Amino acid sequence: MGEDAAGKQQQGFELAGGFAPQAPSKCFDDDGRLKRTGTVWTASAHIITAVIGSGVLSLAWATAQLGWIAGPTVLFLFSFVTYYTSCLLAACYRSGDSVTGKRNYTYMEAVQNNLGGFQVKICGFIQYFNLVGVAIGYTIAASISMIAIKRSDCFHEKGHHNPCGVSGTPYMVMFGVLEIIFSQIPDFDQISWLSMVAAVMSFTYSSIGLALGIFKVAENGKIKGSLTGISIGKVTQTQKIWRSFQALGAIAFAYSYSLILIEIQDTIKSPPAEHKTMKKATFISVLTTTIFYMFCGCFGYAAFGDMAPGNLLTGFGFYNPFWLLDIANLAIVIHLVGAYQVYCQPLFAFVESTATKYFPESSFINHNIEIPIPFGGYKPYKLNLFRLVWRSLFVCMTTVVAMLMPFFNDVVGILGAFGFWPLTVYFPVEMYIVQKKIPKWSTRWVSLQILSVACLIISICAAAGSFAGVVLDLKIYQPFKTMY
Repeated sequence: MGEDAAGKQQQGFELAGGFAPQAPSKCFDDDGRLKRTGTVWTASAHIITAVIGSGVLSLAWATAQLGWIAGPTVLFLFSFVTYYTSCLLAACYRSGDSVTGKRNYTYMEAVQNNLGGFQVKICGFIQYFNLVGVAIGYTIAASISMIAIKRSDCFHEKGHHNPCGVSGTPYMVMFGVLEIIFSQIPDFDQISWLSMVAAVMSFTYSSIGLALGIFKVAENGKIKGSLTGISIGKVTQTQKIWRSFQALGAIAFAYSYSLILIEIQDTIKSPPAEHKTMKKATFISVLTTTIFYMFCGCFGYAAFGDMAPGNLLTGFGFYNPFWLLDIANLAIVIHLVGAYQVYCQPLFAFVESTATKYFPESSFINHNIEIPIPFGGYKPYKLNLFRLVWRSLFVCMTTVVAMLMPFFNDVVGILGAFGFWPLTVYFPVEMYIVQKKIPKWSTRWVSLQILSVACLIISICAAAGSFAGVVLDLKIYQPFKTMY
């Protein structure tokens, strides 16, 4: 069979979403798609890139709201729930048999094949709404870090008493332009290099934040903070409650990656079975991030006590050494460029496959223009006009929304609260019950339902706190005119 014919056959199976009638070969997997090449390490890099995002920088603030007892406890509980439910979700990558069953390529497909009906539409709406929200949140976070570099240099030249006001809008536009370029990378498989770079960057800035926190504690000569968090007096009783709820949302957001777990798992080669590799990758990633989160959250709180800033590296708890802060903030920007792509690729793939399904004859949607790459011996780049137009419009939309509401902490809290329960807990638990045929009212079934209800209550509290924060922010902010 010629290469073209093999390619067409493989493409036909992909569009049909079925199995190839051939056994797995050297070039193709059991579903007729090109051999997957992902390993436990590439999967871990994708997860760490997605998880250790800008969320880590608000953890000192979250710990300050909760105090020395509740803060670390909540962090640990969220990490355990995330690991446990991610393992449940990984077991649902294949329907039926976990080694030879039909693959689910996306989170929505897994819900479709396990739960079906109206739940698929709800899952799709929440997942893609959340992905859009993350893109907006990351645009805000990247611009805040760029502004911090500008302000840090300004403080260094003109002294700490100079206000050094900087507008966020041009920096959001710059980030948007970068994302339009990177958004043209066709799919998830081809961004593993970007994930590796982003994972290294996330360790870089988290380590700098941690080192500065330790240095500040040593400089203070004491550990700040209290057992119960920010004291009444600095804030009112009501504010304390709202801010504690908001802190739960911030911590939930810091752990959220379930919404792209199936897509990451779909890049892993087998044997061994994908769910086994994914469980290892999940364990490595969640353990790594929890250790980092504990350090960053706790040392940030120990350094600043009740006054811990909402974003550790841009809230100007630290002014010096200014060059180190610049490196950390640059690392955040580079990391967010990669993280934005890791989160948006599933959304891009969904819209493009849906468009192909509805307009199979359209050359605008389906035709690729091959552009030769003159150096490095690379294959020609396949330019797709629909991909170019739709992805560019998407990035422009997220950038404009980010300019309209540039308050980082509350956006993070809302996203965490809105996505945590349904995507990290409810759907994985329900799919696992169906997949493993767990009988109703058995001990295991009851335990899983208790976990689900407890997480729902936490999500509702977190959402309430974050919405209260946004209402306060809207009284102060003016769209497109935000100065830092």
